[in-house]
Order: sequence, then structure tokens, then C-alpha cells
Amino acid sequence: MSIFYVILAIFLFGVLVGIHELGHFLVAKACKVRVEEFSLGMGPAIFKKQKGETLYALRCIPFGGYCAMAGEDEESDDPRAFTNQAPWKRALILVAGSFMNFVLGLVIVILLYSNAYAFRSTELVDFRENCPYTGENALQVGDRFWKIDGKRIYQYYNVTEFLAAGDGTYDIVVLRDGKKVELKDFYMVPIEYPGEEGKIYGFYMGYDLATLPLKLSNAWDTCMEFSRMVWMGLSDLTQGNVQMDDMAGPVGIVDMMAETGASAETTGDALYRIFYFTAFIAVNLAIMNMLPIPALDGGRVFLLLVTWIIEKIIRKKLDPKYEGYIHAGGMVLLLGLMAMIMFNDIVRIITG
Repeated sequence: MSIFYVILAIFLFGVLVGIHELGHFLVAKACKVRVEEFSLGMGPAIFKKQKGETLYALRCIPFGGYCAMAGEDEESDDPRAFTNQAPWKRALILVAGSFMNFVLGLVIVILLYSNAYAFRSTELVDFRENCPYTGENALQVGDRFWKIDGKRIYQYYNVTEFLAAGDGTYDIVVLRDGKKVELKDFYMVPIEYPGEEGKIYGFYMGYDLATLPLKLSNAWDTCMEFSRMVWMGLSDLTQGNVQMDDMAGPVGIVDMMAETGASAETTGDALYRIFYFTAFIAVNLAIMNMLPIPALDGGRVFLLLVTWIIEKIIRKKLDPKYEGYIHAGGMVLLLGLMAMIMFNDIVRIITG
């Protein structure tokens, strides 16, 4: 594996973390919250500089970072402390990190698509002779797949992916002449056609000229597809379809990024793949960080809401240290999980 791709992967992962913390930092500053330290990386500081009330630091371990605000988990007399801000301000600060990750992923995809000439579309442009799935009350040339069994079609490959996962009978929604047309209980299975190897559905989808609006909408749809992939992965994890060994932490992600580049035939293709994968990880981090788990931003937002409701009921401000205890416990469990995943990543790299 080229050391160049390893270094690039480490740098890009650091950018993902940095952008996340920058989101917290910028919104905290905009809300006049006192930021005591803004750090990229963890461990001993390579560089640090005090500027005004904030210490800026670059630390030696590129996995991690933080935006330390006054009074995050404790009472403070400082009116600019995090805990003394209105709930909506605190929520904005907490959500800002994930928002920035998602925006970064979207921007990367937009840049990757900027030179595109055309995109594969979901529009039906032709059918094989004697295809049984076309007709007045069936599929027609010009139709665009919109949904299959309630699942939105974001990319052309979603069509065959969702059809292959079904039992042969589907609720299909297509766009026809600007209107949504529903084909309920529509039977469709791949069949044999003369001259074809294996069975196919017998329809063909075309291409769309990559205008600027289409580039932007396609980039958005790609990020929506990334989001769905993350939720599907979480669903598989909760159902036991994914094991601990299948999960990857920072070390595993960097290794996958580097492998993605090393497996490409050209440097240009390698960079495209690495940045595409980086966009996926950015969206992944945006969603994972908003899960309602203590120590994660989503857990903090959830407890912020719960605390606000309780305070409205009892008409008394709760001591933030108790919320701090919950997050501290969550952080210990999270670090333990990350340590296990990192150990598995290292073993997989060594033995793989």
C-alpha cells in the first residue's frame, strides 16, 4: 500500500474531525459562549497558542479533537458559560458539528460531480421485445422510477437493488408526465431473453445531461443514499446481522481509505475514490454523532430536551453535574468500545 494514500487518508480523517469541532466552535463564538480551548487531535500538544480567551492547539494523535467551552457539565457563575445559555443556543452548538460534517460531505460530492458530462438516470428509454412489463397499465418509455415498496430511488442502481431484494410483487411509483403514477402489486421478475446471458428484467435506463441543477440535485441524492446506507447498517447491527468484527474505528477507516486508493488503476481514479469515500464517512459521522447516546452530541441534545422539560415541570434549575455524570459514564463505555474496535482493526490489518 502506497504511503502517500496512508498519509492522505490520515489527513482527510483529521479534516473530518476538524470540521466537526469547527462547527461547534463557530456557533459557540456566534452565541457569545466562552471557548477555553479549540484543539485538533488528542494527546500532547505539537503546537499551541493563546489568542484572547481561547487556547488553540494542534496535538500529536490525529484521531480526535475538541472544543472545550466554559461550564459544559458544571455550574458556573460566568454568564457566558455553556450551561447558562438558552436551551436553543446550546442545541444549536451541539448540532453544529454534525451539520458541518454533512455539509462537507455534500460539498465534496458536488466537487466530484463538477466535471461530469452525464449521469445514469432512472428514466426508462426502451424495453426488450416481448417484455411483459410494459403497457397501458404498466411501465412505459419516459417513466422515471420514484419509489419501490415505499423506498425512494436516489440512484439508478437502487432500481435493480430493490427489485432483487423483493419477492416479485412490488408497489412501484413512477414519474410520468410530471405526475406520480402508482403501480400497486406490480409483478416483475427477471426472465430469459434470446441472446442474453442469464435472466434480466428487460428494460433499459438512459442518461441525463449533467447540467448544473442536475449536478447539485444528484449530489444531494447521493448524500441521501449515503444516509440511508448508514441507517441500514445501524438496523443490521441492532438485528445482529453485523458483528463486532465488521465494525471499523478510526484506524480501520484510514486503512479502508488507503486501500481504496491503492486498488485504483490510476492516480486520478484513486483520488476520486478516496474523496468519494471521505464524503460517505462525513455523512456517516454526521448521523452517528446525533444518535441519542450519552457523550455523543445527539445524547447531549436528548438530555438537554429532557432537562428542559423537567425544569419546566418542577420550576427549578437542575444541577448540570448530574448530566455530566451521565455523559462521563457514556464516554467511558464509548472509549471502551472504541478500544475494542481499534484492537480489531489493528489485528485485521496485521493478519490481512
